[in-house]
Amino acid sequence: MKKILIIEDDQILANIYRNKLAVEHYQVEIAHNGETGLALMRSFKPNMILLDLLLPQMSGIDVIKHVRSEADFAGMPIVVLSNTYLTNLIQDAWKAGATKCLSKASCTPKDIVEISRQTVGGGDIARATAAAPPETTGPAKVAGIAVDPKADAEFQLELRKAFIESLPATLATLRAALQNLSRSNDEVLRLKQIYELLRRIHALAGNAGIAGLFLIAQMSAALEALLKELYEKPKSINASTLRTVASAVDFLGFLFQNAIAPERQEISAANILVVDDEPISRRAIIYALEKAQLPSTGVDDSIQALERLARSDFDLVFLDVDMPVMNGFELCSKLRQMPQHKKTPVLFVTALIDFDSRTNSTMAGGNDFIAKPFLFIELTVKALIHVLRGKLTPKTNS
Repeated sequence: MKKILIIEDDQILANIYRNKLAVEHYQVEIAHNGETGLALMRSFKPNMILLDLLLPQMSGIDVIKHVRSEADFAGMPIVVLSNTYLTNLIQDAWKAGATKCLSKASCTPKDIVEISRQTVGGGDIARATAAAPPETTGPAKVAGIAVDPKADAEFQLELRKAFIESLPATLATLRAALQNLSRSNDEVLRLKQIYELLRRIHALAGNAGIAGLFLIAQMSAALEALLKELYEKPKSINASTLRTVASAVDFLGFLFQNAIAPERQEISAANILVVDDEPISRRAIIYALEKAQLPSTGVDDSIQALERLARSDFDLVFLDVDMPVMNGFELCSKLRQMPQHKKTPVLFVTALIDFDSRTNSTMAGGNDFIAKPFLFIELTVKALIHVLRGKLTPKTNS
């Protein structure tokens, strides 16, 4: 029987992984922090470690380095669960010696079993084969092993039901944490509150992923990455970033309401227009959108932008304010006169963050704004909010 050690600080998530693997006849042990995991590794002697990279105290990267420094475990497979928005963290995991990297926000218990079979073999092959339905098309196979899709579907349905039932309490907790953060004037206390919110969002992303509610998981993962950057770089905490955090929590509440419709977990590709006469700034926006797999078109002047807007529909438009010929406010007013863009979300990107600029952006028909210099992940979060909301909101003719 193959042995798997799970190092995961979320007890609910760890227990779900363990129970699913145990059903497949893996022997599983759980550690809720890195130090305990290393000690258990030496006594349990697993064939594989399943590791969350975002652990409190000792990080997942440090755990990998410790494992690889011990001769008995230098070649043991380490499968890590991470956040796809934290590309630097994933790169560090590869360098430290990770065997495989999985997206925690999109990883279901079934995926964990499949990866375990592919990586170290094992699992209850006899039971899985016997359980397979006798249709002529044959059962689904994972690494050559027959599996029962009906049992997996029922298990996934149970997880989704339990997760959805927990959402009202989860939202109340997140809003209370956000309220405490917004009221705090003490820098040390504010940093602590950001960390607490980070851990809650981290748990939400993982639990939404195993429940198959991938829009919630995707939004949570992006917000988690933003909170992590704010925690590690306190100088980036300002009115703009805190406003983005608040908007993201509010939008999670909107997604929670849509969680009862699992068939809406996939959305069509987005079409985004970026208008900025500064090449570096324009490229930075496009790069931030790419992190969320949101394709975009960049133009450097307002006249060209109007031509594009007249020819195509867009799901989101980014406008720089200070541009020659026609500034962003004027361009926004003109695009609002186009029938297809009366309700297209418009986000101003500007260094002008005083009250007058906010008033002008609203009067011109803008939906939101973000201050330069911005964090890449902050802009990513903003874009996801507007694109996903637009995709999930029923279209009206008014």
